[in-house]
Amino acid sequence: MKLAPLELDGVWIARSEPFEDERGRFSRLWCNAVFEHAGAKPLRQISEARSITRGTLRGLHYQRKPHWEQKTIRCMAGAAFVVCVDLRPGSSTYRKHTGLVLSAEESTTLFVDEGFAQGYQTLADDTLLLYAMSADYQPGSATGVRFDDPALRIEWPLPPVAVSERDSNWPLLDER
Repeated sequence: MKLAPLELDGVWIARSEPFEDERGRFSRLWCNAVFEHAGAKPLRQISEARSITRGTLRGLHYQRKPHWEQKTIRCMAGAAFVVCVDLRPGSSTYRKHTGLVLSAEESTTLFVDEGFAQGYQTLADDTLLLYAMSADYQPGSATGVRFDDPALRIEWPLPPVAVSERDSNWPLLDER
């Protein structure tokens, strides 16, 4: 498993080399020795997010301080365009974002440090993402940024077909 930084400080991509034979495939999802180079904290929670319809948009989600969390994301079925937005005041990439495609066909894992909002749009029906987080979910700290915030100018690959009411109503960055 090899770890490489992306253009935002605090966002990394890990690529593993799967073992494949006539039985199928084996691929590493997590390795402490690798993710420690990115400053990974111990894992506290593992969750899955399944979206049935292509074009479904979730996010952009994060937890407020002091419950910031690191997220490790892997696509287990289908494909998704995943976006990370730097919300760390004082960061050289504050309010900038990056987006990339994760798919079940590739053995890639995305590591996102504390202080980022994260969301995704499915590129295939029946997409499943696996999340591993460094902090427990705190409902009182859960918040988000609008996926269509004009200050971010995120270019989603598809017109959104399903967005929750909550995700549609997060405040804009300039309203905070």
